[in-house]
Amino acid sequence: MTEHGYDSGRLDLPFVGISTFAKRPYCADWQSLEAEAAILGAPFDAGTQWRAGARFGPRGVREASTLFSFGHAGAYDHEDDATYLPEAVRIVDMGDADIIHTDTVQSHANIEEGVRAALKAGALPVVIGGDHSVNIPCIQAFGSRSYSGDPFHVLQIDAHLDFVDERHGVRHGHGNPMRRAAEQPFVTGLTQIGIRNVSSTAREGYADARAMGSEIISVRQARQLGTTGLAEKIPAHKPLYITIDIDAFCPSIAPGTGTPSHGGFLYYEVLELLQAVAKAHPIIGLDLVEVAPDYDPTGSTSILAAQLLLNTLGFIFHARDQSPALVPQGFSSPAS
Repeated sequence: MTEHGYDSGRLDLPFVGISTFAKRPYCADWQSLEAEAAILGAPFDAGTQWRAGARFGPRGVREASTLFSFGHAGAYDHEDDATYLPEAVRIVDMGDADIIHTDTVQSHANIEEGVRAALKAGALPVVIGGDHSVNIPCIQAFGSRSYSGDPFHVLQIDAHLDFVDERHGVRHGHGNPMRRAAEQPFVTGLTQIGIRNVSSTAREGYADARAMGSEIISVRQARQLGTTGLAEKIPAHKPLYITIDIDAFCPSIAPGTGTPSHGGFLYYEVLELLQAVAKAHPIIGLDLVEVAPDYDPTGSTSILAAQLLLNTLGFIFHARDQSPALVPQGFSSPAS
């Protein structure tokens, strides 16, 4: 055993064993969760309008996340002089919600059940999609008795507005989630960042979004604002739910997605925003969607997604440790 005590036992290299998220413990019994964060796979992509494949996103992101699973003493960042995700931060992998092929209603209900289980346990729900329609049951879960906190704001980082009300009878596809979120009485508004190019929503949808409390910001506008100005667009001190579509990033670095849109963000543009909001808001939930590994034979999109999630979790729990006011009502923390 070394002086730090975390090099004893099995070496357990990233390519060994079962690919849970970051090789964290697997908890199959959702009624006995004990964790600060719970990872749930939502491998549903029947809401896509063109290129399917995001059903393999949870599996791809989990496998990629093992790259960052060396040791158990957290990750030291020399720029911040901080150690993120020390062993005291318990993260468990809940596995996947059960998906019923062709059945959106039941599949979404199963995803909602998983998010509710995480909330009931006081754990931060972290959902890996799947297409962006999986955000609909994620948000709906907060309307249950499992969440006892205040109404919250939604931060969407995405290439597309996803504010379609109904198209050919479809209300729960991957072009609808932000409209469905805005309709919830416990959602106070949305900040939609990265929206660009040919979008998923017609002109009237943009007017509807603004009328329902949305702030819409393109990539070019975000760059003009800078990280600080961008973070200030989000209502101060509000609890925050974060939804990230991987196509917010430029496909030059994230080609593995069903609807790539050039001109997107680079890594640090998003990472620095997430760090800023983690320091300013109680974060109550997080999803990352639309990773479709088969469109990226290099695996770099899945690695980007895994790295982004792990860094964001590190920011959230480090901020909670520095400021207990950032622990949302009803959520557990390592110090509790």
